Formats: sequence, C-alpha cells, structure tokens
Amino acid sequence: MINAERSPAQSVSIQIKHVSKRFKNRKVVTEALSDIDVKVPEGQFFCIVGPSGCGKTTLLRILAGLEEQTDGEIILSWRDKTRPLSTMVFQEQSAFPWLTVQQNVEYGLRLRHVDKHVRERIVEEWIDKVGLKGFERHYPAQLSGGMKQRVAIARAFANDPEILLMDEPFANLDEQTKIIMQQELIQLWEANRKTVVFITHSIDEAILMGDRVMMLTARPGRIKRIFDIDLPRPRDIAEIRANPHFAELFTEIWALLRDEVRISRE
Repeated sequence: MINAERSPAQSVSIQIKHVSKRFKNRKVVTEALSDIDVKVPEGQFFCIVGPSGCGKTTLLRILAGLEEQTDGEIILSWRDKTRPLSTMVFQEQSAFPWLTVQQNVEYGLRLRHVDKHVRERIVEEWIDKVGLKGFERHYPAQLSGGMKQRVAIARAFANDPEILLMDEPFANLDEQTKIIMQQELIQLWEANRKTVVFITHSIDEAILMGDRVMMLTARPGRIKRIFDIDLPRPRDIAEIRANPHFAELFTEIWALLRDEVRISRE
C-alpha cells in the first residue's frame, strides 16, 4: 500500500520505510526484498543497481503501485494533485502500437481531460524535445527501437508526473543509440529536475545519470551501500567518462557489486 501526502517545496519525495516483499507460490515462500529503508529527496536522480534477481524491478513496481509490499510503508509526496503521482517507463518498448507518435505522447493528457489546445501545445513541445518532429503521424512499427523509447519518454514527461520511475529503459538498445539516449535523458531531466528512480544493471550508466546510487545485495535484496555521485552537472557523457573520479567511482562500486553477483550465482 502507498500513502500519498501533500508536500512543501524542497521536501523528501519518496520515503521507503523498512519495506520487505515475499512471494508465495503454494508452499514455497520467496523473499525478494528485505528491510529496504531509504529517503529520496525531491528532484533527485536516484539509481538502483544490483545483481539479477535482487528485487530491483519488484521495488520499482511497489513504488508504482503495481505490487504491494509485505512489510513496511511507502510514502510518496504529492505536491500538486492535478498532476499524476508517478509514471513508469519500462525496459520493453512500451509505445502503444495502435496509436501514432502524437497519440501516444498525448495519451496520459487525454486520460486527465487536459484541454485540447493545452494538450496540443504540450505534445508538440515534447515531440520536438525528444527529436521526433516530423514523425507525429508515424506508428511504432515504422520507428527504430531508439525512437520508440523516445516516444515512451516523451509520453512520461508530457504527463508531468511528480515522480518518474524507469526500469532499464535503454537495456535493449544498441550501444551507440544508448549513449545518445542517455545524453538526451540527462538534458531533459536537468531542464526540469523531476524525482527519478532509475533501475539499471550498468554501473557505468548509474554513475553517468545519478545523484546517488543504491546497491542491493543478492536476493533477498537488502541495501548494501548508497553512493553519492559527486560529479559536476550539467553532465556531458564524454567529459564525465574522462573525469578521473568516474573511474574511481566505477572501481569502488564494482568491488562491492562483484561479490554480490558471485553470491547470486551460487
């Protein structure tokens, strides 16, 4: 269960209080998460890494209200109740195949009954921001994988949620497209500073994108450590990778994560 409460400016956006999750399948109980306790300030880009099966996606689904925690409490701050509380961008290309690019981007706005003229202005703005101008009438089947993810990201930002939840949105893209999408997302986020919870298997990506990185242990996922990513913003991917502190952070995170990956395979 999620509790949503009004929040003043510059407050804590997400409070995860001693959350655990167990799945029951007949007589078998699988503990996915154990005693996750963390706060995410408003406007922070918060990344989560960990070995496969450690409960990263489960935690994101709990935050989205798609799963319910077994123990603990989730409190999400909701400053403006005319806007949606959260929007989720999935790993799979999640553009609706029966809708055009324009119809996909305006989908959430239609559900909220946003005025037609306001809706058209917002949709035009976000299609332009993600580089899809000229493709408004195209269907997802006519787009590349990277363009489909641009549609999903534009739809999420256009709907103007308090919190953006992203589950490995670039995992299925080729390396060149992934780098371009990472840089574009950084720029979009830096322009409006939404609270983002971003799941990734990539240490590199977590450092590039995040203000903080939370590492989970092998299942059941517990907090192993939270790293402050004290790299300058605004960030350019090429410049950040050339920063000596980037390599230091990568080595430090991998040194801990490597052991958890080994445990997860035993």
